Amino acid sequence: MASSMQSTQQTTVTGDSGSYRFALVSLTSLFFMWGFITCLNDILIPHLKAVFSLNYTEAMLIQFCFFGAYFLVSLPAGKLVKKLGYQKGIVTGLVIACIGCLLFYPAAAFATYGLFLGALFVLASGITILQVAANPYVNALGSVETASSRLNLTQAFNALGTTVAPFFGAVLILSVASGAVEGLSQAQSEAEVVKLPYLILAAMLGLLALIFSKLNLPTIAEHSDDSATGVITHNGKTSALQSMHLVLGAVGIFVYVGAEVSIGSFLVNFLGEEQVAGLQEAEAAKYITYYWGGAMIGRFVGSVIMQKIPAGTMLAFNAFVAAALVLVAMNSTGAVAMWSILAVGLFNSIMFPTIFSLALRDLGPHTSQGSGILCLAIVGGAIVPLLQGVMADNMGLQVAFILPVVCYAFILFYGAKGSRM
Repeated sequence: MASSMQSTQQTTVTGDSGSYRFALVSLTSLFFMWGFITCLNDILIPHLKAVFSLNYTEAMLIQFCFFGAYFLVSLPAGKLVKKLGYQKGIVTGLVIACIGCLLFYPAAAFATYGLFLGALFVLASGITILQVAANPYVNALGSVETASSRLNLTQAFNALGTTVAPFFGAVLILSVASGAVEGLSQAQSEAEVVKLPYLILAAMLGLLALIFSKLNLPTIAEHSDDSATGVITHNGKTSALQSMHLVLGAVGIFVYVGAEVSIGSFLVNFLGEEQVAGLQEAEAAKYITYYWGGAMIGRFVGSVIMQKIPAGTMLAFNAFVAAALVLVAMNSTGAVAMWSILAVGLFNSIMFPTIFSLALRDLGPHTSQGSGILCLAIVGGAIVPLLQGVMADNMGLQVAFILPVVCYAFILFYGAKGSRM
């Protein structure tokens, strides 16, 4: 993966500060869209679980297929972005994501769970290309010292997308699903309701692809060693994998994405538990907004605070509080359990961009390789929710939340010590 993406610390960006700002503003739309689409899975899971009478493990295949794409597609995506450049890579990702949304139409028409999973994989493949291109691009559009703050700011718009998505899904999917369509089986009738939302998303993605194909964005020129051997040494290291803070950062990304996705995926069902809130699916879906809304607020605030407080210290503190809140939700009932689990979103806020920036620090010409490794680690969103689904089926939903607690414990260690190794 060493040549898959341009280095974010050994690069120069062609353009003035005004073009940097324009590029960052443009990129926020991408962060918004993939946040919106990713969070919509939290609505899709309880809907398809009911439509196809799935258990928790089977329902979590939605996240397994979606985030599994990060693991399978990151390497070829990196090569694609390296060949085409960031801007054309972004356009390609948008087009593929648009095709994935369009595939929901035949999946709904045939009411086949396997087709839904296939459509999700194609959609996620496009999102993966966007992630591979956009995150290091944002890192490069400014100084290394403010990279964490800059990524937190753009990720705040990602959280804005996740905040809006539950209302969109609740209104256009879960609320509509309660009404059967004449002449169709119940499964086919309820599957049909996803057509309109994903056709709307396809149109939006197609429009963004057209816009980004026309924009004049800054280009990044790589400052790398072009020696005949092709071996680049930085601080005595020939590979990003020789940097412990990068390796531990990849584990941090794995467990963070896994924990965040697991909690979001089970929220509707958790709030539907009689001992918690006993909410109907459509009503429970609206409360997911508080979870993702907290992440949005935290990232805006975090982008300011982290200019004063060390990123590792902030990360360790947030991980500690997040773990404590999940433990409270596991061991309580009613409003305490409900609001404790929803409040986790606020402390999730700065974790992904902070881990990402800390892991890439001081990698020099190996930053591109490190970026690819971190994108591969997003596969945690496929593995951890599936494991929690197995635990929920065998131990009960509330007890299964111990898995995110373990994830946050590792993040606490990374913020306090691992990122400095």
